[in-house]
Amino acid sequence: QVQLVESGGGLVQAGGSLRLSCAASGRTFSRAAMGWFRQAPGKEREFVTAISWSGGSTDYADSVKGRFTISRDNAKNTVYLQMNSLKPEDTAVYYCAAVLTSRDIVRIQLYAYDYWGQGTQVTVSS
Repeated sequence: QVQLVESGGGLVQAGGSLRLSCAASGRTFSRAAMGWFRQAPGKEREFVTAISWSGGSTDYADSVKGRFTISRDNAKNTVYLQMNSLKPEDTAVYYCAAVLTSRDIVRIQLYAYDYWGQGTQVTVSS
């Protein structure tokens, strides 16, 4: 069992930055692939970025490449999402997700994830 708690959301102007954190409970964090997803009003939840156990593999949605960076600290059971050059279209509820994997791989499919946080709101004003 993995429990996830996101923090760090808020209101920021376009061009600004935010760092989201996702704290995980449980001793299995170091064997969990982690991901960030987001859901804007009236839209489906979509993939943002993901990271493997070791942090050695990452993947990003095209819409955030070059602006967002995912990282993890297994000693702190925490995964981070650094968001730079934010745009109004980044406005959404951001969710952290985890899935236990047998290999050090990234997972980008929403349906692959077993554990989800409650979400944190990110609002980017123009």
